[in-house]
Amino acid sequence: MELGVFSLSDINPDSGDTAASRIDDIVEYGVLAEQHGLDVYGIGEHHSPAFAVSSPAVLHAAIARATRRIRLTTTASVLSVHDPVRVYQDFATLDLVSHGRAEIIAGRSAFVEPFALFGQDVAQFDELYDERLGLLLRIRDEERVTWSGRFRPALEDAPVAPRASGQLPVWVAVGGTPSSAVRAGRLGLPMALGLIGGSIDHAKQLIELYRRAGSDAGHADERLTVGITSHFYVGDTAGQALTDFYPYYRRYLSPETNGGRGWHVDEPSMRALAARRGALMVGGPNEVIEKILDLQSQLGADRFLGQVDLGGMPKQMVQGSIARFGDVVAPAVRHILSR
Repeated sequence: MELGVFSLSDINPDSGDTAASRIDDIVEYGVLAEQHGLDVYGIGEHHSPAFAVSSPAVLHAAIARATRRIRLTTTASVLSVHDPVRVYQDFATLDLVSHGRAEIIAGRSAFVEPFALFGQDVAQFDELYDERLGLLLRIRDEERVTWSGRFRPALEDAPVAPRASGQLPVWVAVGGTPSSAVRAGRLGLPMALGLIGGSIDHAKQLIELYRRAGSDAGHADERLTVGITSHFYVGDTAGQALTDFYPYYRRYLSPETNGGRGWHVDEPSMRALAARRGALMVGGPNEVIEKILDLQSQLGADRFLGQVDLGGMPKQMVQGSIARFGDVVAPAVRHILSR
């Protein structure tokens, strides 16, 4: 089971954040994740002043030159608004810079801002995504591409260069929509499922849809890979972790932070969500170990990524969480699964 962390790069001016300081921190956290033995580091893509990173490939290139092993992914690339030719070129370049460690998690976007910024019709977001995902896969698999569609000019025997060092991994980001899970299964692509509310029971239903669609489409079981992402913090103890994490979680989710789109969460609700089967991956090392093992045993998860910095969490708090995850939680999970 692969274990890692990711950042969505939210900026909190009340904490002294700037885009420049957040970018420095996010690069540092990627290097730190490798130093503590984690397998994967993810960076999100956003296109508003509330977030620092619009181009994960650029930051990952910086991380790639300071690391040797950790896999570099996106959480997620906003494929609905981008030209798949450019997306492939960017990540093929990152793959060469990192000597084969790049991958893409392709999403539709949970925000409307990118559609206006890039001149795309948000009412067509699903059709845009479907066409562009198909083209991205064609480009990945064929060195010369002949293709036509609705949303970009046709390609006629077009060479797309540079080429990645191998087949560039492409995952499908799923936020909870059954049709997205079915699409990933039908295509035989790995699914990255965002678990940000509720319990693992809802996730189980989506994973069953995904695997059924994949099986019906003729894909072998070993191709149907599942990753789970969740809000995350590993503290010294469960009580301390929940107390320390709550102010930043509340601020991260609040409507004031999210332009009216968030919600107010109270501390009892957060603690309930952090309980054994809840979506929130927050606790001491023992609690987080237990919950990650539940993801593997009950959902068949092949990967877990925790959103490691949010709501203006202090740098020292994030560093401590990465260290405890890599030094205590990950070895215990690997040891138990190896048995």
